[in-house]
Amino acid sequence: MTRPLPAIPQYAASDLVGVLPAAAGAMGVRGFSSALPQARGAVVVLVDGLGLDLLRARAGHAPFLRSLLAGATDATAGFPSTTATSMGTFGTGLPPGAHGMLGYQVVDPATDRLFNELSWLNGPDPRSWQSRPTVFEHVASAGYEVTMVANDYFEGSGLTTAALRGAGFATAATLGQRVDLVLNRVRRTPRSLTYLYWGNLDRTGHEFGCGSWQWVAELEVIDDELQRLSAGLPAGVALTVTADHGMVDVPDDGKIDIAFDAELAAGVRHTGGEMRALQLYCTPGASQDVLATWSERVGGRGWVVPMDEAVELGLFGAVDARINPRLADVLVMMDGPYGIWDSRVMTQTVGQLVGQHGSLTPAEINIPVLHRHPK
Repeated sequence: MTRPLPAIPQYAASDLVGVLPAAAGAMGVRGFSSALPQARGAVVVLVDGLGLDLLRARAGHAPFLRSLLAGATDATAGFPSTTATSMGTFGTGLPPGAHGMLGYQVVDPATDRLFNELSWLNGPDPRSWQSRPTVFEHVASAGYEVTMVANDYFEGSGLTTAALRGAGFATAATLGQRVDLVLNRVRRTPRSLTYLYWGNLDRTGHEFGCGSWQWVAELEVIDDELQRLSAGLPAGVALTVTADHGMVDVPDDGKIDIAFDAELAAGVRHTGGEMRALQLYCTPGASQDVLATWSERVGGRGWVVPMDEAVELGLFGAVDARINPRLADVLVMMDGPYGIWDSRVMTQTVGQLVGQHGSLTPAEINIPVLHRHPK
């Protein structure tokens, strides 16, 4: 290892892994426990890209969320801090080493081909790839109405089927319309679990940067609508607001494209992961050379770790034996305003994004878990 790693995620009940189990436990669903007050029902909102550090820095623009921060403890999304992995963690209540959704781009050992766990294009059967039951399946089997409110293209997608199956589906275009939809459903059936997803903050951060005025303007819209949601919930229904990761801005001059760097490309068979958290699948016998080269070239800008050491340290939580074949050989995590990508297997759009995430830095891995207890 090049230098000591930052704090390793613990996958505690107070982290992202515990958000849905805690909501289910508060509702009295058998098999789940919770430190939260008892509730008839629950609404859980996940704001994509709302890192805890970002929220604290911009709390003046979000008075409602700021009011919930006072009673909150620091929480982590888990590793890597990317949407596909975090959705697996959120949806199953398990760490990545158990649910097996290990990154943005991973290799399917059955085909030895990269596939993208976010788009699921040419991916394996999602129910086989992620075979553990979801929290939604447990809650629905206990007799509660469970609904996911999200973008229309998420319905039946590979990611949704793998990580979030078990919920009914509803969609609306704007956040305000989604809030209206949630309120109508919860008022009709308070004894329910409703999940609302909103992705525009993440999209804005990727395009303009999380330090941009556009990001702040989107945060203000979110705060207004979540305050309206909270005020409109019926008695006995709890509200939790969380996120899947944070974000950092990476300027173009802080990026390296492996496709044009023969030294870094040498010995790398597949480039998995993403710009801030690469997972390098090496050609047979090349792992040590790749580790040495990347440690020398990248060690000052991040952390280069053999995968077996990363597993031993618990970055993914305890790793099931069935997940082992999916693991890469070398893990590269960036620090500071830097990123490394591979235009041979990653789109130009990804390479041009300003806001990036995936690594272990507090700005990327720390998330809010905010509760408004039932009235």
